[in-house]
Amino acid sequence: MSTFDKIKNIILEHLDIQEDDITLNADFMEDLGADSLDVAELIMSIEDEFNLEINEEEIEGMRTVEDVVEYLDKL
Repeated sequence: MSTFDKIKNIILEHLDIQEDDITLNADFMEDLGADSLDVAELIMSIEDEFNLEINEEEIEGMRTVEDVVEYLDKL
């Protein structure tokens, strides 16, 4: 399973949206309707799924699904 597919599954578990809404260019807050609590929960789930800890500075730069996928693929 690709990194994008894993992230997509995590998003679908936490947000009430359609799978087709989740694209690489989708902004978590503007396009997917996530609020700050949703984003925090998403980050915690991503950390659990990938068995890592993302520092606060890195999180601030992650606005889109692609930002997260690229970050994880670089690790």
